[in-house]
Amino acid sequence: MEIIEDKPEKAILLLGNEAITRGALEGGIDVATTYPGTPSSEIADTFSAIAKYLKKNGKKPNFHFEYSINEKVALEMAAAASFSGLRALTCMKHVGLNVASDALMTYLYVGCKGGHIIVTADDPYCHSSQNEQDNRYFALFGSAPMLEPSSPQEAKEMTRIGFKISEELKQPLLFRTTTRLNHARGPITLKKLEKTRGKGYFEKDPMLVTVPSTARANHYDLLKKMDQAEKISEKSPFNEIITTGETNEIGIVTSGVSFNYVKEAVEDLETSAKILKLGMTHPLPRKMCEKLIKSCKEIIIVEELEPILENQFKVMAYDLGSNVKIFGKSTGHFSRLYEYNPYIVTDAISKILGIKNPISNPTGYKIKLPSRPPALCPGCPHRATYFAVKKASPKNTVYPTDIGCYTLGKEPPLEVADLLLCMGANAGIACGLSVSTDQKIISFMGDSTFFHSGIPPIIDAVHHNHDVVITILDNRTTAMTGHQPNPGTDFDGMGRPAKRIHVEDVAKGCGVEHIEVTNPSDIKETTQVFKRALEFHGPAVVVSKSPCILLENRAKRKTGKKIPTYEIDQDKCKHCKTCIGQFGCPAFYYAEDESIHIDELQCNGCGDCVQICPFDSISKKEEKTDEK
Repeated sequence: MEIIEDKPEKAILLLGNEAITRGALEGGIDVATTYPGTPSSEIADTFSAIAKYLKKNGKKPNFHFEYSINEKVALEMAAAASFSGLRALTCMKHVGLNVASDALMTYLYVGCKGGHIIVTADDPYCHSSQNEQDNRYFALFGSAPMLEPSSPQEAKEMTRIGFKISEELKQPLLFRTTTRLNHARGPITLKKLEKTRGKGYFEKDPMLVTVPSTARANHYDLLKKMDQAEKISEKSPFNEIITTGETNEIGIVTSGVSFNYVKEAVEDLETSAKILKLGMTHPLPRKMCEKLIKSCKEIIIVEELEPILENQFKVMAYDLGSNVKIFGKSTGHFSRLYEYNPYIVTDAISKILGIKNPISNPTGYKIKLPSRPPALCPGCPHRATYFAVKKASPKNTVYPTDIGCYTLGKEPPLEVADLLLCMGANAGIACGLSVSTDQKIISFMGDSTFFHSGIPPIIDAVHHNHDVVITILDNRTTAMTGHQPNPGTDFDGMGRPAKRIHVEDVAKGCGVEHIEVTNPSDIKETTQVFKRALEFHGPAVVVSKSPCILLENRAKRKTGKKIPTYEIDQDKCKHCKTCIGQFGCPAFYYAEDESIHIDELQCNGCGDCVQICPFDSISKKEEKTDEK
């Protein structure tokens, strides 16, 4: 396993997320915590894989790793390790920092002891998210030092050095990445693995108890620490001015992955510029920034999403009394929407400088490709649940949903997703709708979401006797982000046995009186379960319990069990299109003669289609053992 080799100067190829894990190992990581979320998932998954690999080879990991119940708990766990003098890393996707922010804002007041890096993975263009918020604002909001890598190699080095910066400032450090960096792959030069600290010791300090009097004093100290952080930023190797071509009066300010696009643009346009590459972006190296402002007549700010650097440079230019012209989002040359690419950046810079853009527009394809929206996997138990729900529900039933694979139930033909805000919101929205309308309400959340933030709204539903049906889709894993364990599994992130928490037991403990557990593979019975839940007056909970089909089939293959395939009897098929038009399994397809068939390469052998066909035209064909 190359990523754990202690071979300085060896070069290996790593994903950006894997590089962050390697940087943490080189920095002597003691505790790593997370709640999985794309695009950050592989950071934690790599820790998990390392722990399991070492265990398999009879070695004990020298770090503790866990998939926490949610991001707030993950941050609190790691903060406690830091208070004890250990080095810690917490990773999450951008919206996860919203969940953790309650702890974060006060944590920044009290500071840390051991180095603590908090990775927030932003998602410009919403590749796998419900928004594209710019978490650089959290650094400004909470007065947190922040680093932004531009490449996997830099991500590794920033993580390694980040622990030292955190300890020097006695402050947790925000480490802001984006999808393009997290999922880029690049060469990494290894450095020596620093020895971990093992067990720490918590020294009591009354300043850690944030009553108003200590909070006021801590706020003063926090601002002093940010003054110190600015001095570190001035000397940081991650902040530098790169001069290309002959010295001129054009400056370009950029950070993160945008630096790569700027570098390409300057080369393609064959122009000269002073590029201020910012890696430590909060606080900014003010003297370095002012030096650039004084030496330029025009400055171009290239940053994805919000104009955070642009606004700060405008303020600095005003304070200096400079007449430098600043181009960016406010001048309409760059958008606050989505992520950038080489063409977007080159085109904007070429227009500002009045140079012809030599790069062709990558969106100018002559052939328009069909859209391919994501879909529930063939055999996914959620599809069977949704099919049963649609059969049981009266017209105009409202379906609040949540974050996970099951969100894809919004797509035709199932269309069982009407509202989505954030993790755990399905049940809270259901409660609100129950008092706002006379419509029937059936909400959906996954088992991991239930443990993450779904329990409080269930308690609210019980306490206020809201007339709602709350569905927990228990597929025994955190599926969409990569099949990570959660409290509903019998093992943890390091591969050790763990106490399984049963969803239905927790719901009962919350006071829910009507609880039914159903296996969605029995579609007829599941339909009746939902009908009974709808007839109950008050909060009802349905636990639809069946493992993710991908994990189930993987387990079958490991034990040598065979996976069945199915076929359609064309003589019996009446082309009612229930299989495609209502059930929507992707394994079904139309032939050129409009007959309907099952694609054996896609079929996962669940057999649900046998139950939903009204003419009994589908049957088991044969058994297969080949891997897909």
